[in-house]
Amino acid sequence: MRTLEWEDNKLKLIDQTKLPDELTYVYCETYQEVIVAIKDMIVRGAPAIGVSAAFGMALAELAGEDMDKVAIEMKSARPTAVNLMWAVDRIMESDNSALDEALKMFQEDIDTNMAIGKYGAEVIDEGDTVLTHCNAGALACVDYGTALGVFRAAHSQGKNIKVICDETRPRGQGASLSVWEMQQENIPVKLIPDVASGYLMSKGMINKVVIGADRVARDGIANKIGSFMVSLAAKRFDIPFYVAAPFSTFDKDISIFDTEIEERSADEVIHYGGARICPKGTEVINPAFDIVPKDLITGVITEKGIIDLNSIENFEDLF
Repeated sequence: MRTLEWEDNKLKLIDQTKLPDELTYVYCETYQEVIVAIKDMIVRGAPAIGVSAAFGMALAELAGEDMDKVAIEMKSARPTAVNLMWAVDRIMESDNSALDEALKMFQEDIDTNMAIGKYGAEVIDEGDTVLTHCNAGALACVDYGTALGVFRAAHSQGKNIKVICDETRPRGQGASLSVWEMQQENIPVKLIPDVASGYLMSKGMINKVVIGADRVARDGIANKIGSFMVSLAAKRFDIPFYVAAPFSTFDKDISIFDTEIEERSADEVIHYGGARICPKGTEVINPAFDIVPKDLITGVITEKGIIDLNSIENFEDLF
């Protein structure tokens, strides 16, 4: 399942705001339309955002736009996803045309996710029940996925695993996207409320946690809001907590605690399923991401193997 493709000099995107009820596509013919698709979460997930941005830069170059100006605009679309900055910088620094470089990144993302799945499957045991938070599957990448790619790889090896997805409020990506992906693969999956993961862990109903990341730094990761709470519960009950992320998500220049956290619209919290769920005039705080410090992370599953952030002496040596 390809989340995005380049067709007839247009960027074709699955409209993830319509899933799981409707599988429809959006076609972007200008870089501005790509920016809107990223901001409105038609495309989401760090790797998918990065490759989409690369194709947005290609659209700009084909249209003869001022690429320096476009790069600034593109980077502002979603500030927390480091893949977005990485992709734009790579396009700007490449000797290739923007389109050739974007197509190269497209294939690299698929190969990278397959490698992440291979390494991640090594820590998944026969009979495991694994919890994931938000959506780090094929829909968050070009194809296959990072965290859900680990489950795909373990399942393809014949391991009898079960997946638990939390709903991931306020936008419900776990419920609408991750459950849908697992169902497409015939991997046994159950949905739980966000508030139930600690209870299931306390009852021994979860063996491992695998999530994705929008940024990996020397001292932790940034991922969808709610990741920190899951990591705390996993630590309390001695459950391995893994992060699956490509090296394009790594940021060697900052502390994870300096990450700019995107604040999203209050409407995402006030309304659910099209209905208002709180009194009119309710004030809202709606951060899109939070931070998981490295001491709560068992390992980061990458395309080059599994990294223990707690034992690395020199983070820069990874690059």
